[in-house]
Amino acid sequence: MTITLKEIENLLKKENLLKEFIYQNNWFYNLPIEDQSLTALSYDSRNVNQETLFFCKGLNFKEEYLETAIDNQLEIYMSENPYEVASKLGIIVTDIRKAMALISMHFYDLPQEELTVIGFTGTKGKTTAAYFTKFILDDYTNHKTAMFSTMNTTLDGVNYFKSALTTPESLDLYRMMREAVDNKMTHLIMEVSSQAYKLQRVYGLTFDVGIFLNISPDHISPIEHPTFDDYYYCKRQLIENSKQMVLNADTKDYPLLKEMTEARQIPYYSYSSENKEADYYWEKEAGDLLDFCVESTNDPLDLVSDYHIRLMGDFNKDNAVASLITSKLAGASKENGKRGLLEALVPGRMEHLKHPNGANIFVDYAHNYLSLKNLLSFAKEAHPEGRIITVIGSTGEKAISRRADFGQVLSELADVAILTADDPATEDPEKIAKEIGAAITNSAVEQIIIVDRESAIQHAIDIASSKDSVILAGKGQDKYQKIGGVDTPYIGDFNAAENYLNNK
Repeated sequence: MTITLKEIENLLKKENLLKEFIYQNNWFYNLPIEDQSLTALSYDSRNVNQETLFFCKGLNFKEEYLETAIDNQLEIYMSENPYEVASKLGIIVTDIRKAMALISMHFYDLPQEELTVIGFTGTKGKTTAAYFTKFILDDYTNHKTAMFSTMNTTLDGVNYFKSALTTPESLDLYRMMREAVDNKMTHLIMEVSSQAYKLQRVYGLTFDVGIFLNISPDHISPIEHPTFDDYYYCKRQLIENSKQMVLNADTKDYPLLKEMTEARQIPYYSYSSENKEADYYWEKEAGDLLDFCVESTNDPLDLVSDYHIRLMGDFNKDNAVASLITSKLAGASKENGKRGLLEALVPGRMEHLKHPNGANIFVDYAHNYLSLKNLLSFAKEAHPEGRIITVIGSTGEKAISRRADFGQVLSELADVAILTADDPATEDPEKIAKEIGAAITNSAVEQIIIVDRESAIQHAIDIASSKDSVILAGKGQDKYQKIGGVDTPYIGDFNAAENYLNNK
């Protein structure tokens, strides 16, 4: 892959992103030197050479990073501000993140144009809906579907690796898209986070199908979104950048989402768990809790039928209907949908273990207000006679608002709250646990703090009686805990519970 300096100049000028060039301490608006080709892009100062374009990005960027890159033979950098360094050329832009997305997209030769690109956004359900859609499209394409999800990424449709971010940085995003195309993938499913729009990771990217699952307060903190309005605005940008939309008619402010979509004259389909005015809604089937029927007054996409999923909870039926509509818009058939959902499993989502005494143990990645409330509501409805014993923590350094949110849900639905560590980063996990506990306003909820997560899980299992439900929320099958800024190996909630049960 290559890109020339002249191509970079033209792209930046077209998007009104170019400030100037700095060459030998002189300022120019037009490229002052002979054109040349660049063969690499990087934002890591340790990974550069003479033919690399280096992006000086991030609030915490330091000039010493650029100096390190120059010591490693870097000649050309791009930044929002000039630096007095011994480089050959500085390309100064108005927005480094937009510029990085634009240059990366073209450096990797517009890989999105060779894929059907699907984007899921929402406060909860993105990963489950993405996996459901992946299984359906795999049935349709014979495993030619790549996926970038919160937990795992696959570029060849079969082999997975742990994701660094829900939505990758733009440079990595387009590099991985190109690899997916080279691997003969035809479809790409992405989870699109609010930070993806806040930090311009998907600047200039148009989705073939966009899906807005739901919205509730989350990721509110000084380093993410200062207000819910900012968070919600970033989420809504998916509507502005999609060719077709799938909308949850049950979500907060659905009339606003519908109005935005219609104002842009974007075709859309709605779904609901109960609103029969939506294009599609679902109803429970008698008998098996995993069976449901998709209904419609006019069935515009030929999806009305009976379906079966392998994940418990009505909220997963919502995700299944969203994935059925999405997959149909991406080319799949009703039969692909039936077969895909029948096989679909999602790591760390609604996994079930049985205690020897009969108690139910549910492992789920629920890590915000809405997902935790849905999870505990399901357990309360399914097992009304027993206690709800919940093991939960909250992340350090980000999404601070979740701590109060968890306290609210636990106040409403839990009987025992075992507060523990969940990616505390550089914060004290006991302090985080106490903040969650302080937000529990129901004095009837028993609170126990056990910082070591495996020990917390073991205690929950030990105190469960036959009619109780144990909820292990937040980590799922995640094999790491972020402690002190370092990804520290962790067995995962499911394995921690399963191993303990096997040795009891």
